[in-house]
Amino acid sequence: MKHPALKSLLLLAALTLPCAGFATDYTVQPAASKLGFVGVFQGANFDGSFSQWTATISYDPAHLASSKFDVDVNLASAKTGDSDRDSALPGPDFFDVAKFPTAHFVTTGFRDVGGKVIADGQLTLRGVTKPVSLTVDFKPQGSGATLDVSGNLKRLDFNVGGGQYADTSVIGADVKVTAHLVLAAK
Repeated sequence: MKHPALKSLLLLAALTLPCAGFATDYTVQPAASKLGFVGVFQGANFDGSFSQWTATISYDPAHLASSKFDVDVNLASAKTGDSDRDSALPGPDFFDVAKFPTAHFVTTGFRDVGGKVIADGQLTLRGVTKPVSLTVDFKPQGSGATLDVSGNLKRLDFNVGGGQYADTSVIGADVKVTAHLVLAAK
C-alpha cells in the first residue's frame, strides 16, 4: 500500500473487530427425533405428532446471530391415536391439506432471556404467517447434540378448527408445539 496510515488503520480495524462466529450445521436423525403437539379436546389433553417433516438446523448458543432453524412439515402426516380426530385433521375444517399441504417455520432471530434461549420466527400454516417464539434447550453430546424446543400458538390465529369448531370450550385455543431432535454435526 502506498499510504502507511491507511494500512495501519485497516490493520487496527481488523484487530479490534470481534471475531464473527459461525453456527454448526447439523443433520437431524429422524428415527430418534419427534415433532409433536398437545391440544385440548373437551377439557382433556391429547398428544399428536407428525411423521413427515424436514429441518435444517444451524445452531451454536455462543453464536446466536448466525444460528437458524428452517422446518417444513407435511400436515397430512399428523397422528393423534384417535381415528376420528386423525381423519378430521387433514380436512378443510382443520389443516385443509388439499389447499395447504405443508406448514413452514423459519427463525428470524434468537435472544437470550435470563439464561433461556428463545427462537423467534415466522410460522406459515393454512396460508397465514404469524410470529411464533420457541424456547430452546440445546445439549451438546460428542459430535452431535440434542435440541428440544417448545412453544404455544393460538390455533384460531391460523384458522385451524374455525367455523363450527371455533368454540374454545370444546377444542382448546392453545396448542403446545414440541420437538425433540437428535442431531449429528455435518
